[in-house]
Amino acid sequence: MADYVTLFEMGPRDGLQNEAKTIPTTDKITLVDMLSEAGFAKIETASFVSPKWVPQMADGADVSAGVKRREGVRYTALTPNLKGYERAKAAKVDEIAIFGSASEGFSRSNLNMSKADALEMFRPVAEAARIDGIPMRGYVSCVAVCPFDGPTAAADVAEAVEAMLDLGCYEVSLGDTVGRGDPDMTAAFLTACLSVAEAGQLAGHYHDTNGRALENIEVSLDHGLRCFDAAVGGLGGCPYAPGAAGNVATEAVAALMTSKGFDTGLDPEKLLQAASFARTLRSVS
Repeated sequence: MADYVTLFEMGPRDGLQNEAKTIPTTDKITLVDMLSEAGFAKIETASFVSPKWVPQMADGADVSAGVKRREGVRYTALTPNLKGYERAKAAKVDEIAIFGSASEGFSRSNLNMSKADALEMFRPVAEAARIDGIPMRGYVSCVAVCPFDGPTAAADVAEAVEAMLDLGCYEVSLGDTVGRGDPDMTAAFLTACLSVAEAGQLAGHYHDTNGRALENIEVSLDHGLRCFDAAVGGLGGCPYAPGAAGNVATEAVAALMTSKGFDTGLDPEKLLQAASFARTLRSVS
């Protein structure tokens, strides 16, 4: 029996959040439904951040309410603070995520606060999720290079991971936010992180700016990781990370896994159909 790898689909949230043109809610719902049909176990559908900062995600509640929930699929959302958490809970999401940074420069740009202050902001969110029994995932940005601070020390990545786990995250996704990480950098921060976490508590989130995301995924597989974030059609980018290109394309990661003998549980034909549809959303006005 083939070893299983989870592909956590980011397209509807991380993939679309940076699009300049407003994407109709109905199209977002269609994309999520197509991804559900393709066999994903986890799909990040929305972000409950302030519409002032990320207007593309203002319809998160409507998207969450409109999708055809498929049994066995976990529909998740990003929640930056307690207000966002309450909105996500009202939308009946299956899982939430909080997001921090391994670098001070990105934390101040993305959250307008220090890394330490961000952790304090997340504490009431983590406590509410614990009480409500809602699983919580963590994101750590800029694990390889920060667009403001330069290369990120592996020890800083491990420290951020440990802090996320201490808050109650069941898994921490390691984000190469600007896509400038290489296999050596990846091996370095993974080695550091594995000193404070089990491989099963880590996921890889690699942008493909320099075309090295698949190489970094291979290094991660060698270090025992079995969960990877990806965006169908290679959608994405970060509004707070200058120069960040899209996430690694889900269909490319799925093909890599197949070539290496891993099972993803995905339907290749339906995945390609979803990718084709996702790419058309870039031109929607």
